[in-house]
Amino acid sequence: MERLDGAASVPAHLRGGIVALGNFDGFHRGHQAVVGRAVARARDEGRPVIVATFDPHPVRHFRPDTPPFRLTTLDQRARLFAAAGADAMLVFGFDAALASLSAREFAQQRLVELIGAGGVVTGADFTFGKGRDGNVAVLAALGAELGFSVDTVSPVAAEGEVVSSSRIRDALRQGQPREAAALLTRPFAIEGVVEGGAKLGRQLGYPTANIRLGSYLRPRYGVYAVRARLADGRMVEGVANFGIRPMIDPPEELLEPYFFDFSGDLYGQMVEVQLIDFLRDEAKYDDLDTLKAQIARDCEDAKAALAY
Repeated sequence: MERLDGAASVPAHLRGGIVALGNFDGFHRGHQAVVGRAVARARDEGRPVIVATFDPHPVRHFRPDTPPFRLTTLDQRARLFAAAGADAMLVFGFDAALASLSAREFAQQRLVELIGAGGVVTGADFTFGKGRDGNVAVLAALGAELGFSVDTVSPVAAEGEVVSSSRIRDALRQGQPREAAALLTRPFAIEGVVEGGAKLGRQLGYPTANIRLGSYLRPRYGVYAVRARLADGRMVEGVANFGIRPMIDPPEELLEPYFFDFSGDLYGQMVEVQLIDFLRDEAKYDDLDTLKAQIARDCEDAKAALAY
């Protein structure tokens, strides 16, 4: 799958394509329905499929002090879009120049001139343009005028409520990764480079891979049963603490997975850790022996959760 810059002209072999347009941060069931419609249309008409996303998220541009909230990185989205059938991912860099475009200017300059879109597919709540002066009705009118079709996909519901990134974030903040996974159709996963640390886990017999969260949403602090994809593609299982590590001074926010039956050096490697189940809140213990005994119990609890 190709990766395109939304400020540059799309290559000739991708022009005339069907464009799925949205933020697609979590790429949850609702987002998948939008991309699925684009893929189906494109295949029926013999056209390429482009999934267009925004980075940074518009919220980050307009409210830069907003706490971290992202559910995926661009690299994760690229893999998810490719698996859904996209031929290319196009990234609109959301900056002051893009934010200043009216709905008409965005449609004319970006969708028609740079992308050459043959059709656009969005969710029903999609808004665009300076001051959000564009919605799906405006997009349809602009498409009729400028020469591209417009499809709108209705929201997807689960358990009586619309599937949304906000709903997924709420579940993760409450320590409910299985509920989030049901809406995402996969576990929420944090991808990062393994760093060196205090090596307390190694001293206790449970060496961990230390990963910073960067711009990811912060799930509830605590201990999780996890699965992880290593840089070489292997999948491993384990238990992870996410939080500020109250046994170490000064406190430092990290995700620290310990992988069962694994030996090797992961420093400097990219690892993607899936949060499968929440086991308990983070805690401080009186001594290292008590902590070590608790980690042993956590390992057993994690194995039981992963078997479920």
